[in-house]
Amino acid sequence: MLVAHTERTVVPNMRITDKVMRTLFGVQKALSPVAARLPLLAAFVLSGCSHFPVNGPEYREIHRGATTEVSTPREVAAYDYALVDISPIVIDVLENIAPDSLYRTFGTQRGPAPVVRVGVGDVLQVSIFESSTGGLFTSGENASRAGNYVTLPSQAVGGNGNISVPYAGSVKAAGRTVPEVQRDIEAKLAKRAIEPQVIVNIVEQNADSVTVIGDAGGNKIKLIGSGERILDMISKANGGGGSAAPSGGRFAGYDLLVTLQRKGQIAKVPFTRLITNPAENIFVAAGDVIYVTREPKTYIGFGALASIGNGVVEGGNSSAVSAQYAFDQERLSLNEAIARAGGLADARANPAQVFLYRPERRETLSRMGVDLKKFAPDQRVIPTIYRANFRDPSSFFLGQRFQMRDKDLIYAANAESTEVTKFLLYVNTWTSTASGAMVSGRTVADIASGAHVLTNSTTTVVSP
Repeated sequence: MLVAHTERTVVPNMRITDKVMRTLFGVQKALSPVAARLPLLAAFVLSGCSHFPVNGPEYREIHRGATTEVSTPREVAAYDYALVDISPIVIDVLENIAPDSLYRTFGTQRGPAPVVRVGVGDVLQVSIFESSTGGLFTSGENASRAGNYVTLPSQAVGGNGNISVPYAGSVKAAGRTVPEVQRDIEAKLAKRAIEPQVIVNIVEQNADSVTVIGDAGGNKIKLIGSGERILDMISKANGGGGSAAPSGGRFAGYDLLVTLQRKGQIAKVPFTRLITNPAENIFVAAGDVIYVTREPKTYIGFGALASIGNGVVEGGNSSAVSAQYAFDQERLSLNEAIARAGGLADARANPAQVFLYRPERRETLSRMGVDLKKFAPDQRVIPTIYRANFRDPSSFFLGQRFQMRDKDLIYAANAESTEVTKFLLYVNTWTSTASGAMVSGRTVADIASGAHVLTNSTTTVVSP
């Protein structure tokens, strides 16, 4: 007669020696109480055994091995933060935040271009003309020469800011424009030369220049007084071997950040804003430092999102997300950011509890109507968590207006039913393990009684 059991197949008429029989009876006797108490035994072993493979020390070992400890009670938040539900008022305030601006910081868009002045280290060449021969610089013997003028040897502006001109003495040059230097020399020679007129050329310009560094190359560009602007300098630096501009081919414009340093002030703007908003493309001034850097904007995704990174979507939604995503565009909305992370995991996410973490300026939260009395009065930046409720159909309109910032963090919380499912899976794991041990015990008993058992993935048939 055949008896059906689970997951076993028996081949009849197989002879087993007495020694093997005694061994099998011993195994059966040993397995019977173990199978009944397997969950308790496994919990005990897992709590204290150090022989299982792991990727690092267990947290209790770190705690026990500490010489000293500074801990925070688990019920105390490490940071005080503000929780703000995304609403039309919140969106209106965020949309009216003025971004960093070169124009507002330096205010040199309107009006004429900055005047280029002579500086210390510049090399000047002075030519003096007289109206007739026989003058101070043009004697009668040189009447056959074309023009009544003389060109003096080139000289650098000294550390005191002066140059030396024969019969005029020391002339102040640094801080003056070229026409101002010319008029000063003419005035000092007026009583000695014949109607003198002076032309001053800057042979080598060392003082009035702009330094462009970073991903646009490394060049010191001389100003010629034609009204050069920020993009002009970046273009010249790019032509000199850099590759910051989009035409350079290496970097996208939305990944570039332009920093301008001038007389102790610093302002930063995205490269694309210099193009889309001409007011930001201000005039440069002598001594400016322009720093062009590639800083791709990114955000972090945690929790019940469907993507596991790099655009790969987890079909079964079996594990939580922990991945970094790039904007890959100039502006990115909250809806687009969640979509890039694969969207909310249908089997796990609570659409009413989607959070975005970022530091926010105090004045911004004040305009939203957030009560900040519990924060220190001098705390200018407040840790803020924005919450989106995507169970509300209208929230998708708000999500499209809510703009992401660099280094934002999105966390999609699990639905409460997900925690129940986890617990049931945990219970099922232990009960399945215990059931498997009991089946193994019955298999040993069958072998001991004279049957030979071969395991199979479907059923087990025992022939006595």
